[in-house]
Amino acid sequence: MMKLKLSALIFLMPFTVLMAQDKLLSKEEAVIKALENNFGIQVAKNQVEIAENNSGLLNSGFLPTLTGNAGANYQRDDSTFEFPGQFLRDPATGGNLLDDAGNPVLRPDAGLYKAEAQRYNAGLTANYTLFDGLGRFYNFKRLKEQYQLSSLQARETIENTMIQMFSVYFEIARLTENKKVQQQALEISNQRIKRSEYAFEYGQSTKLDILNAEVDVTNDSINLLNTNQQLANAKRDLNVVLNQDLNEVYKVDTLITFIPKLKLDEFMAESNLNNVAILQTERNLAINAYDIKVNASGYLPIVDLNGSYGWNLNQNAASAFFPGVNVNNNRSFGLGARLTWNLFDGGGTTVRVKNSKIAYKNQELLKKQVAMEVNRDIQNAMAIYENRLNIFKIQEKNVVTNQNNFERSKEQFQLGRITSIEFRQAQINLLNAQTNKNLAKYDAKLAELQLLQLTGQLLNVEL
Repeated sequence: MMKLKLSALIFLMPFTVLMAQDKLLSKEEAVIKALENNFGIQVAKNQVEIAENNSGLLNSGFLPTLTGNAGANYQRDDSTFEFPGQFLRDPATGGNLLDDAGNPVLRPDAGLYKAEAQRYNAGLTANYTLFDGLGRFYNFKRLKEQYQLSSLQARETIENTMIQMFSVYFEIARLTENKKVQQQALEISNQRIKRSEYAFEYGQSTKLDILNAEVDVTNDSINLLNTNQQLANAKRDLNVVLNQDLNEVYKVDTLITFIPKLKLDEFMAESNLNNVAILQTERNLAINAYDIKVNASGYLPIVDLNGSYGWNLNQNAASAFFPGVNVNNNRSFGLGARLTWNLFDGGGTTVRVKNSKIAYKNQELLKKQVAMEVNRDIQNAMAIYENRLNIFKIQEKNVVTNQNNFERSKEQFQLGRITSIEFRQAQINLLNAQTNKNLAKYDAKLAELQLLQLTGQLLNVEL
């Protein structure tokens, strides 16, 4: 019996010391860490950065293109020229040149060795589209809308991550409060053992009372062990969301405040202007409108301007027919314009314009559908929130009632007017009321957060 009480004390001591040493992770700090470290949010931010780069002037097509090229070539030739059956001519007489024996002199072979030639060239070519039927103009605006859409998608990711983070954060808070309640229950059960032992020693109770108290201590200890395990798991879940060390030790803020009903009504009235899903449909609608104009630009001509500059240097070695080094240095300039008008492309442009108009109509229908669904979700979320808030208020009153019942039962038990079983039932009723109140409190707060998300105000209020 003494071993059981000692083991309970040893079990409680590490957690008491741990709670004293844990640092507080406030809701504001948790939000900041999630925004900075969460993997999903980091990916969403990178996607926004890509969309921003795509919407810049460098990707607009409004700037000219400039191409440079250069080349060099080296050549070396070794040549031999043969003259079979040919004789040297006498310059004086025009006849064959004779040797001392009076025989005609054959024309000797000629050679050209180490004949080197170098060629160098360089050039610049500039092209600029002066007019393309306004296609790039509307495409540039389309990219701007795409950037806005990416920003809204990132905001949606952030909002979903915040809901996920607070769900785990409030679960930790609920388990923390449940742990305190269960620690109190275990302490009361230990006191019952001590009281039952004294009563047994003085002959005022039976051994059964001691055994019942020991059973209750065992059950309370197991419940506390399970809560501690759930609490440790929940903290690791939150560490994953915050992208920090899985074994990070901290405690959370269990204080909950609710936004006034009048303020929530204002948020609901402005939900069509702030809900992220509705805003995304509007951006998609604008993108589809620009798609029509981009495709329609295929009906108009394209005017291109171009300019070029070139330089060439050729150095040719002397040859048998052209004695001396031949050097050719050339520079050239060029300007030009070109008009291209695709008078008929087989109907491709017409089909693309028709399809983009149909896509625009579909997006209009989708916008109406999303607006109706969001309105439904907001009304449902408001009803759920009000219901959970009422349940929380009822549970608060229930805790007060069960607390009074427990105090009276405790007095009656100490006076010996009720049995240990009746006292244990009053204790269990109080424990259930307290844990139910904790659950109702955080359920109501999560319902409020989901309502704020639907109205587009989740990131704009203090939680």
